[in-house]
Amino acid sequence: MADIKIPDSKKLILGQFGEDMVVKFLELRGVRILERNWRIKEGEIDIVALYPNGTLAFVEVKTRSSLAFGEPLEAITPAKAARLQRLSLAWRACHARRWGSFQIDCVGVLMQHDGSYIIEYRANVL
Repeated sequence: MADIKIPDSKKLILGQFGEDMVVKFLELRGVRILERNWRIKEGEIDIVALYPNGTLAFVEVKTRSSLAFGEPLEAITPAKAARLQRLSLAWRACHARRWGSFQIDCVGVLMQHDGSYIIEYRANVL
């Protein structure tokens, strides 16, 4: 029987905060949020967004409270990148958006000790 990993509440709260800050970051730039935390059996897409130019963006957010385990974006492994590509294709198929431009964006959010945060946004990385 496979072990079920239950994330602790601190990680969930930190991750939710990071996603919330990225949503604000995008909305201030005129990006429309279509969906958050879209999930299927294979995984989850953190944010699905629509840029003003009509490009769909599938946004993966990684939030860290320190650099003890590396930069937030270092958590996006090749396996995670491949899963993001498959998930983006699944979302497009489920929402009848098979055609048109799309991209996968990755965002690192680093919390500072004073409560501020730094967003590193990398558009169209995959």
